[in-house]
Amino acid sequence: MFIQPIDYFLAAWFVLVFASTLYVGIDQYRNNPEPAVMKWGFILVTLYLGPIGLLLYVLADKEPRPGEHEEFTKPLWKQSIGSTIHCVAGDATGIILAAVITAALGLPMWLDLIIEYLAGFAFGLFVFQSLFMKNVMGGSYLQNVRRSFLPEFLSMNFMMAGMAPVMVFLMMGRDMRAMEPWQLLFWGVMAVGVAAGFALALPVNVWLVKNGLKHGLMTLRPKAKAEAKAESKPMSSKAGHDMSAMSGMADMDMSAPEKPAHDGARAGLRFTTTQLVSIAGISVLALIVGMIAPANSVNMTLSARDVGGLIMPPGMIMTRDTPGEAMVDMAAVDPNSVTEVYGADDRGDRPLKPTIVNGVKVFKLTVSIIRWEIYPGQTVDAYAYNGQVPGPRLEFTEGDRVRIEVTNALDESTTVHWHGLDVPNEMDGPADITQAPIEPGQTYSYEYTVQQWGTYFYHSHDHADRQQALGLYGSIIISPRDRTAEVAADNEYTIQLGQWLEREGLTYPGMPMEGGLANYFTINGKAYPATDTIDMRVGETLKVRFIGSDPVAIHPMHIHGGPFTVVAVDGIQLDPGQQYQADTINVGPGQRYDVIWTALRPGKWLIHCHINHHTTNNNVETDGAGGLTMIINVTE
Repeated sequence: MFIQPIDYFLAAWFVLVFASTLYVGIDQYRNNPEPAVMKWGFILVTLYLGPIGLLLYVLADKEPRPGEHEEFTKPLWKQSIGSTIHCVAGDATGIILAAVITAALGLPMWLDLIIEYLAGFAFGLFVFQSLFMKNVMGGSYLQNVRRSFLPEFLSMNFMMAGMAPVMVFLMMGRDMRAMEPWQLLFWGVMAVGVAAGFALALPVNVWLVKNGLKHGLMTLRPKAKAEAKAESKPMSSKAGHDMSAMSGMADMDMSAPEKPAHDGARAGLRFTTTQLVSIAGISVLALIVGMIAPANSVNMTLSARDVGGLIMPPGMIMTRDTPGEAMVDMAAVDPNSVTEVYGADDRGDRPLKPTIVNGVKVFKLTVSIIRWEIYPGQTVDAYAYNGQVPGPRLEFTEGDRVRIEVTNALDESTTVHWHGLDVPNEMDGPADITQAPIEPGQTYSYEYTVQQWGTYFYHSHDHADRQQALGLYGSIIISPRDRTAEVAADNEYTIQLGQWLEREGLTYPGMPMEGGLANYFTINGKAYPATDTIDMRVGETLKVRFIGSDPVAIHPMHIHGGPFTVVAVDGIQLDPGQQYQADTINVGPGQRYDVIWTALRPGKWLIHCHINHHTTNNNVETDGAGGLTMIINVTE
């Protein structure tokens, strides 16, 4: 599923990649006079680099007119591109194959890089150089391994030095779908890594070709093909090093070009021992830096199984010691997991009707992921009980025996805690403390006798930082046996507070840390102007039950049109002498307040949070407000 703009770009990019590769492959085998190994080199590199590979082929290797390939490919820069193409085709193929395998095996990133280096070097040396070039180089396979080792070592070191940090930082950045080989993003990262490796390996390949340590582009005419089939002509070995540059050798003349005078200790070579040692040392240093430097910024002990597929919130700070569990809890909800879609008119906190089984009230809750519209045009991906945000209201009476059967349809474990209720310890809900978590597909039954009355609520207590923030909470309203014991009102409304972090179509759990700050706020799962309107008449009373279901923020809730009386705190009704008047009350996470407000005058009176940012939608007011705002409409 395409869930980010980069997905659409990559889809278009890979269309160009396959078109470019198809063109290079057809043109190479129909028109271009060179050995099969170089044909496949350009095909593979174009498969990795797309139009960039096509450009390199056209500029450096494609014969412009019949008979001109030898002359066309003579310049050193073209020879060097050909040499680098050969390196990238072999080494990158080994690296990419290893990356797919290590991801599937769930190996940590540090081990992944080591295996990728060894696989790239082995594939480049033993397969692409020594095996595929055997007919061109002449001699035995082992001789070719010996000849190719040094130039392959130098070239591979620079290649991996470029690829390694690119792969690590892009795979373990915000969008870690790049760690999964079945995602387009994985192959996009590989393409960028190959490009970086090509750029870093090109300069050393210039030096290798110029000094006769590595081949460049070659021309193979039909006459040369027949002669090569009859008798393989070995190349000059240059004191045990790899072959000479071969551009312009008509009919594949494999003789070495004239060697220039040498000023070093090893007569006959084009380079000094000091030069060779220096370049080898720099290549090793570049490799070490490229392999180790990312460990200063990302947690290299993590694998694709730990964090693959996660998309992290913008601005989150991830360090070398950020655990995978933290990343999992902060990551975006996977849009592919959404099971139902609900509109702005759909409501949460709907009373759930129980069934009666042997005198026990039985309620059924199912936990799943839904797409929930918080106001027209703005949706979030939410965790929900029974397809509602908040979850359905559970209405008990003091003394009831209740059973709540919770079925987990998430792809992660969950539990339910009955906030403020006196229940048996094994029914309390903390995962791995009082109960084993409810695993995906399982059902768990909570059963207890209700001992209290008042305003309470339930919420997840497994990965609660994530699950409650994403919508797993709901109200519990318990009536006393003696209905006259409760302060009554003409109207009643329950307010459950929430907040959301939505960016670029993805929903993250709101958290008070870098990258986790919310930008939408809701009352009963809706943001103004989609919040409810309460209709009253002058002189009527309204009981508002405030529930601190927002797991993060304290909300100073204010009612316009006169003060209210606080009559209950955390489910406990206050005695008349303890009740007090206020116009604003701070509702913290987990707290509950019951207040009585009297409609003194007609008009539209607001209930809202007094943190002004919380009454906006992504910092924008809609019809005068937003977020934690609702209206009491009072008429005569």
